[in-house]
Amino acid sequence: MERFAIISDIHGNLTALNAVLKDIEEKHISKIICLGDIAGKGPRSAEAIDIIKERCAVVVKGNWDYFLTHVTDSETIWWHRRQIGAEREAYLKQLPEYYEISLSGYLLRLCHASPNDIFYRVHLTTSNEKRIKLFEETPTLPCLSDIVGYGDIHGAYIDNIGDKVLFNVGSVGNPLDFNVASYAIVEGNIEADWLPNRDKSAYGITICRVPYDVELEIKIAEEMNMPELIDYSNELRTAIYRGRK
Repeated sequence: MERFAIISDIHGNLTALNAVLKDIEEKHISKIICLGDIAGKGPRSAEAIDIIKERCAVVVKGNWDYFLTHVTDSETIWWHRRQIGAEREAYLKQLPEYYEISLSGYLLRLCHASPNDIFYRVHLTTSNEKRIKLFEETPTLPCLSDIVGYGDIHGAYIDNIGDKVLFNVGSVGNPLDFNVASYAIVEGNIEADWLPNRDKSAYGITICRVPYDVELEIKIAEEMNMPELIDYSNELRTAIYRGRK
């Protein structure tokens, strides 16, 4: 069986990213897939993009990656855009929106929020009627997927919807379930091309939690005079999204 790691929602938090990459190395996993939101919110987006570009075999686009290449009327977005520069902005702009492979004979789709819409947001508590839309066919492969993995909501879980499996890898740099970084490990027989009626075999999905130095990352953000610093710091410390009671 082969193994690969899936990370998502780094958000310019280099301290958390380095901790997760170290944990992946210690588990002797060489292939990494990133589900987007590399930059923005945190202080070191440029460095995060460079590392993801170098270390990840596959990278898909997140909503913040879109914001940083399209939104022009936000002072916060402009601050982060100045950090990354034109070359990295061009890299974010060309990222695909989903990735498809065969995992032990099952069709696995990986995306940031939904294969067909990077802004379609579902949580564990969202109705199954809305969550099942994540399994819909895509322009490149017009059939339903068996397994979908995504990021976006910063909260990791694994769940079943009928005979289908939906999992969220959580967030590396801005987790909102626990104040430790999270990512997923997937193992099974992996093939680049999926074919119907292929024999099925065993596979596994594991959520991993990695502590990191939260206060160090907040100190770096303070030194850079990052916008929305108070809200960002509170999120890292409490794992509670700004404004939520």
